[in-house]
Amino acid sequence: MVMCSRLRSSLPQLLPLRLLGTAASRTAAAKQPDPLSATLAFEDPSAFRVKSLGELLRALGIFRLCSFPVLVNNCGKLMSVARTLLGRRGFSLLLRPTVYAQFVAGESESEISQSMEKMSSLGLRPMLAVPIEEDLGESTGEKRYDDNMEAMLECVRMSHSNAWSRDPMMQLKITALLSPELCVKITTLIAEQPYDLNLLVRAMDGEPINFPGLDESEVAHFLCGLQRLNKIAEASVNKVRVLVDAEYTYMNPALTLVTMAMMKKFNKDGAWIWNTYQCYLKESRSLLLEALRLSKVEGFCLGVKLVRGAYMDKERKLADTAGCLDPIHQCWEDTNVSYNRSLDVMLDNISQKPERYRIIVASHNEESVRRAAKRIEELGIDKDGGSVCFGQLLGMCDHVSLTLAKEGYAVYKSVPYGSVDDTLPYLVRRAQENRTVLQGIRKERDLLRKEFYRRLGLRRGS
Repeated sequence: MVMCSRLRSSLPQLLPLRLLGTAASRTAAAKQPDPLSATLAFEDPSAFRVKSLGELLRALGIFRLCSFPVLVNNCGKLMSVARTLLGRRGFSLLLRPTVYAQFVAGESESEISQSMEKMSSLGLRPMLAVPIEEDLGESTGEKRYDDNMEAMLECVRMSHSNAWSRDPMMQLKITALLSPELCVKITTLIAEQPYDLNLLVRAMDGEPINFPGLDESEVAHFLCGLQRLNKIAEASVNKVRVLVDAEYTYMNPALTLVTMAMMKKFNKDGAWIWNTYQCYLKESRSLLLEALRLSKVEGFCLGVKLVRGAYMDKERKLADTAGCLDPIHQCWEDTNVSYNRSLDVMLDNISQKPERYRIIVASHNEESVRRAAKRIEELGIDKDGGSVCFGQLLGMCDHVSLTLAKEGYAVYKSVPYGSVDDTLPYLVRRAQENRTVLQGIRKERDLLRKEFYRRLGLRRGS
């Protein structure tokens, strides 16, 4: 029963979803030709003409390997064996020009700058991601969390000081600064008696707050974690937008609580701290509506990163083991409906108050991207005004990213950086979480192949 309570959110559904027109009007509209759909067909291999021949071959090879489920599902074990056989240096030499170069920006600031400048020249914006996170049983102590904070402050500095984009963003995982075990305990506690946001804000300011239900050492660690987050937010406000990632349902309510407290303190005049909403969860719409309600009551601006979600298999196993209801939608179609509904809610609010609400449509799904672009046009939202932007992972879905950028939309690529050793656990987790996407990139592979054959034909002709 304890695990069941962890898997349930403490944030109820409090607002109705406004219907967006009648079924008849939607049917009538569907009969009309949609010029935007034709523009955003994502069928043109010329989007890849900006890539070198080496980049084309690398992407084709990696995407081909990713099409085999056995390789993606066991990539962690395979890389561990390869590292043992080849040694650290040999393993690095193998990975750097292949998987690492496809999905990571680099290690040194000069390498990162080179990657980012190329991205900027293509009309894309970087969203740096420090590849640090923890799960239960991986807590490493205050010194490690302080080191993680310094790494994130450096990420803020790099994002702001380099002219890579005019509205820089970065990603942050709270479990890099606060132990997952404490997040789980707080999730359980606030399900019974919610913490007041003002308590957390006062704790961020250094006031010695005593949080109900936590023992002395837990309170001390929570205060340290909140003050670490406060330092990062103070460094980033009015400079870099910080997008806080969602993680597992057994800790998400605690992560949301902390993020909302940061919003209350730092989002008075603009959306500098954002929260993530995972639309594969059945409760995602109610969580988003509650966030909208809270932002109005507390008077802060709301930034939303809208994703489908990446922890489906683990969430279902946890629910089955605990004897709880599956928190994930039963099918892909239900998740799509959930995503599109949440997208419509946010775009409606943005069309009314673009200065108070922002969203990044973080999706590789072409239908959702087209739907967002269509609604942006219908609602008269400025496509490059800052209130709405799109996001995809570095090294993937470039045919969507480049097409959107060509049409004048703000497009960010999530960009991890660091050494091979630092980024390897991050890459393995992302590969396993996104294996459905990785195994479904046949279209991108086909477009890459067409561009490759086109170049071969040109060379033969010349």
